[in-house]
Amino acid sequence: MRVLLIGTVEFSLCVLERLINLNINLVGVCTKDTSTFNSDFADLKPLCISNAIPYLCVDDINSHNSVKWIKDLNPDVIFCFGWSSLIKKEILSIASMGVVGYHPAKLPKNRGRHPLIWALVLGLEKSASTFFFMDEGADTGDILSQVDFEISYQDDARSIYNKVVNIALFQIEEFIPKLEENDFTRVKQSDQYSNVWRRRNEPDGQIDFRMSSRSIYNLTRALTKPYVGAHIKYNGKNISIWKVKEIDDFRENIEPGKVLKTSDKFFIVKSSDGAIEVTEHDFKAPPKIGEYL
Repeated sequence: MRVLLIGTVEFSLCVLERLINLNINLVGVCTKDTSTFNSDFADLKPLCISNAIPYLCVDDINSHNSVKWIKDLNPDVIFCFGWSSLIKKEILSIASMGVVGYHPAKLPKNRGRHPLIWALVLGLEKSASTFFFMDEGADTGDILSQVDFEISYQDDARSIYNKVVNIALFQIEEFIPKLEENDFTRVKQSDQYSNVWRRRNEPDGQIDFRMSSRSIYNLTRALTKPYVGAHIKYNGKNISIWKVKEIDDFRENIEPGKVLKTSDKFFIVKSSDGAIEVTEHDFKAPPKIGEYL
């Protein structure tokens, strides 16, 4: 089975390593030289070079040159894992088995952008790792493999990212033989139960201490590394916040946003229903007691 991989993030690199270790017939890789959009960007070129795998760096996967390059390689199946733009019909129709995509969320329930981030922001306790056959919609194609996983209170962007990568690599090892033997099941999605998460913008990452402590905690753990970080507006600048703790503080006569305590390493701020201890941040010097954030 001739496989072509499209991808440009950490997960894409993990998949490429696993496919090489499995001795899969990789006929080519489409990737990017760099990406300002993907905070978890990974350079796939060195691994391609060291394993003599043809590769093409593209900005537009649907361009004439990209399509021609993929067609000339004649793949039986295309894996698209870690690409931020939709794949158009011309590429979807190249491989006889189609294009297999990946979405680290429960389909059809949670389609759309930033699935790991939104799952944490919303405080979900369960999600899924899903492979599906891509069509012209966004995360709408038939499901090939789906494995549920739990999200704990302690999970953050890095831990859940690692969790889904490990699950996904297991799934790949499981379904590749089924693809080779043409012995797999396609499960159609129902639009009745679908929701589409929107693309997040910079204001979505701003901490507002009028929020509940749990909402601030969820936002911060959702955007910590490998992502861009939540932030606080301070003296006209965005200051990144990487880790916080929820603190009990039930005083009703203190306004949200007031700094209650500071030290060299952390500071505590009143929230709408308690307080937040900011333990990892990019402040050069912590705000002063009595300041408002």
